[in-house]
Amino acid sequence: MRAIVITAQGGPEVLEYVERPDPEPGDLDVVIDVAASGVNFIDIYHRSGAYPLTLPSPLGSEGAGVVSAVGSEVTDVSVGDTVAWANVLGSYAEKAVVPAARVVPVPASVSPELAAAAMLQGMTAHYLTHSTYEVKPGDSVLVHAGAGGMGQLLIQLAKLKGATVHTTVSSEEKEKVARAAGADEVLHYDDFADVLRGQIDVVYDGVGATTFDGGLEALRLRGVMALYGAASGPVPPFDPQRLNKEGSLFLTRPTLVHYIAEREELLWRASDVFGWIAAGQLKIDISHRYPMAEAARAHEDLAARRTTGKLLLVP
Repeated sequence: MRAIVITAQGGPEVLEYVERPDPEPGDLDVVIDVAASGVNFIDIYHRSGAYPLTLPSPLGSEGAGVVSAVGSEVTDVSVGDTVAWANVLGSYAEKAVVPAARVVPVPASVSPELAAAAMLQGMTAHYLTHSTYEVKPGDSVLVHAGAGGMGQLLIQLAKLKGATVHTTVSSEEKEKVARAAGADEVLHYDDFADVLRGQIDVVYDGVGATTFDGGLEALRLRGVMALYGAASGPVPPFDPQRLNKEGSLFLTRPTLVHYIAEREELLWRASDVFGWIAAGQLKIDISHRYPMAEAARAHEDLAARRTTGKLLLVP
């Protein structure tokens, strides 16, 4: 099989497209013929060294495909099943080995490409809006980077829950994308804090360094800052006393792995996401598909924020 691996951490040039032996499943694993792999900022963090890895290492954390082999102790997954997964390294490959406990069934009403595109970002949007801060009817929500894959999903789920959604974008083209996703108000990064000061119940911030301060200013008393990413760089250290001064604010830095740690929770979130997709309530914007050999270009485009929606690698 062909796969993307890294032997050093650094820029997109460290991504190597190589031949590897076809994998064999461990006793509790399944082997999956990959239909598509999602491209996410966590992949850039793994590649760059922001999240250290033991090298050499495979790359890619999300995908979907058809099971081609199962381990001797696997009882609830069968050869021929269409499944999806997230938070398992090695998804940038023609074949992936995934623990059976980490795969979820993909319903016939959802294509493997949509499933691959929805897993990591869809379940992240689910836990942010249903668990980190449970959005309620009438809430005022701020979603940064509303034209991106995560931003579009957060807008849609917050609207499903009855919120008024404000979002930020960097261009007129991206404003159209965010409005099509359902945003009530679209703002630019340079003035959102002044416009929204003291009005917002929860900020969903995957941008980080350049938006964090303004997000705190936009929050109401006892508002929640959910900092789930750092596309513009990490937030510098700051004095927690500031949360007191700004209005007894809450700050959390959640990550998906802790919200799908139990299989029951993984199945709940994935089932909800796939159900909304099948019912037409959640639209996944797959804006770019790249051959797996062009993973470096996909990373460059995502990091430079040249894209909207979801990026996929296709074997």
